[in-house]
Amino acid sequence: MVMAMSAITPQEAPQNYGEVFTRRWVVDALLDLTHYTADRDLGGLTAVEPSAGLGAFLFPMVERLIASASAHGRDLRSLSSAIRAWELQPTNVQTLRSRVRRLLIDAGASNLDAHHLAHQWIIEGDFLLPPGDDLLTCDAEPTVADVVVGNPPYIRFDDLPGAMAAAYRQRWSTMAGRGDIYVGFFERGLLMLKPGGKLGFICADRWMRNAYGAKLRAMISERFAVETLWQMHDVAAFEAEVSAYPAITILANRAQGRVTLLDATSDFGAESAHQAIAFIASGADEVSRADFRAARLDDWFEGSDLWPAGGPKLIRILEDLNERFPTLEQTGRDTRISIGVATGADKAYVVSPGSVDVEPDRLTPLVMAEDVRSGRLTTPRKVLINPWDDEGQLVDIKRYPRMAKALAGHSSVTDRFVAKRNPAGWYRTIDKVYPGLAQQPKLLLQDMKAQITPVLEPGGFYPHHNLYYIVSTGWDLEVLGGLLLSRVAEAFVDAYGVKMRGGTLRFQAQYLRKIRVPAPECIPVEIEDALRNAFRAYDRDKATRAAEVAYGLPEGTF
Repeated sequence: MVMAMSAITPQEAPQNYGEVFTRRWVVDALLDLTHYTADRDLGGLTAVEPSAGLGAFLFPMVERLIASASAHGRDLRSLSSAIRAWELQPTNVQTLRSRVRRLLIDAGASNLDAHHLAHQWIIEGDFLLPPGDDLLTCDAEPTVADVVVGNPPYIRFDDLPGAMAAAYRQRWSTMAGRGDIYVGFFERGLLMLKPGGKLGFICADRWMRNAYGAKLRAMISERFAVETLWQMHDVAAFEAEVSAYPAITILANRAQGRVTLLDATSDFGAESAHQAIAFIASGADEVSRADFRAARLDDWFEGSDLWPAGGPKLIRILEDLNERFPTLEQTGRDTRISIGVATGADKAYVVSPGSVDVEPDRLTPLVMAEDVRSGRLTTPRKVLINPWDDEGQLVDIKRYPRMAKALAGHSSVTDRFVAKRNPAGWYRTIDKVYPGLAQQPKLLLQDMKAQITPVLEPGGFYPHHNLYYIVSTGWDLEVLGGLLLSRVAEAFVDAYGVKMRGGTLRFQAQYLRKIRVPAPECIPVEIEDALRNAFRAYDRDKATRAAEVAYGLPEGTF
């Protein structure tokens, strides 16, 4: 089969094919979870492997298919539509066909039949770029799958040649933002499923908790069912050590029903997978072991919203809190979460007082991440050269010659794209400096931190870009600070946020907005006092105990 990349020249093909090879026990678990087992009549099904690589999934599939054919009295020659495996690299295609021929010949097929089946089953082409207008197949006949299974490649959109990225995005509607091409593999795989068919991938789970996965999550919510989700961040699921944050995800072409959720530890392995599959088959509600915790949830999250990570118990608690409490920005009259100012050239705009000759009314005191790193506000030591007036408009640079001279001396300012696009406003910061924000009391949070660490800034300083801030007209910020200091609030960020290597959390606005809180008017006075005092003392345990009461949770839940 000719590679289905007519718009892409060989020179434009990616040099990194995103290959991460899967351990055999993981493959067997995925085949079991998608019910691709030899006790079924697999010869009557169509199974799809969208990125065959060197055969980690394909060869076990062929072995199971041969065993099933023998058990169900099927002639091997009748299996021409039983498997469709796509592979982009010609050398891999040759290797795959050679090994598949050998498996078939060893099972009793003639050389001619083995050659025919190997060429029918293995398609040399790009799964995401089928030719013409046919979205479902690279073959002459439509492929409608009973099972789609595999480990799709990991390649960021930014690493693709421009023509290829454009072709993918034109074809697959879920491939939005600065994501990874495995999103497109999910989309096409799902669209191939027959009613009742299953898709099983082991794949990085970033799409579940990032903006670029929103369209895929919405598509799944509207048309498919989440059946099983195994979170395997610390599991050695691949032949090489990679920072992939993997999850096994089983989706089905049916209405949403109960979901089996599993959270694996680093001890999870082949025997653990057998036990986990036995738990799913048992119908039991939950199990807790040293190597994994698993439970059944009655439903799954709807729409394009982020999917949480964590143990089944935590996700059940978060489901309850999501139903009972509003988000932070829905409380306290006008409560807002945002990020500090990005200048586009910090070396020019962020300076020490007295280090540059600038008109005094163009200097705004600035609070930096280093000023709150300890968990307390230390005296900020930087100021911002501020080109914005009290109305949020750029000042007339002719009225500020000293500022103009200071900024013009930096090529990092004058050579910026924003300066060349708008020569009259060459001196602007990337972000606008909002009037009045510096004077407002605010809670500050570093972008990256091991634990949630809100810090009160009582007013007078503007936040820098690596700080997120919360301002509110209706909250006592010390009471809110006590809630945010608690492990209850941190659980939302931990569950919905993307973790850095080593477990560092990201306290970005999109994750802070997931935090549910009781409205301030609903918190009893004595609990307000307890939260305020815990925040002042920076006592995380006392803040957590008080927060549990405020949320109506049993003591010790967190």
